[in-house]
Amino acid sequence: MIVEVGEKLHVMYRSLYEKSTRRHFIGEVKAVDRSLCRIEGYVFVYDDKSTEFIKKAEKRITIIDVAESGFIVNVIDSAVVLENVRYKYAPNVGLIATDNNNFTLNINEFGSKS
Repeated sequence: MIVEVGEKLHVMYRSLYEKSTRRHFIGEVKAVDRSLCRIEGYVFVYDDKSTEFIKKAEKRITIIDVAESGFIVNVIDSAVVLENVRYKYAPNVGLIATDNNNFTLNINEFGSKS
């Protein structure tokens, strides 16, 4: 299998058109069937007014085909506490996801900085 139950993933949804809502998801894989994954975690949605990603408070379950070209999928450390992950801008890096502990993921989608 390409992904195992218990792994944690950070998923970026590719924009289909210019004004598409920018969505990201971070969660733990609960079930796998080939490349389909049932993942429980949190959604981050880009807010045009504040120009930042906002984390939705409630946990969600989503099903994602990690082999589909519409997603950019990163496997993250299993020790990451998903509830603590936030987005922020880091000097000389750009946008990152972090738990303010040991986990940091540069999530600049299509450039060196965002």
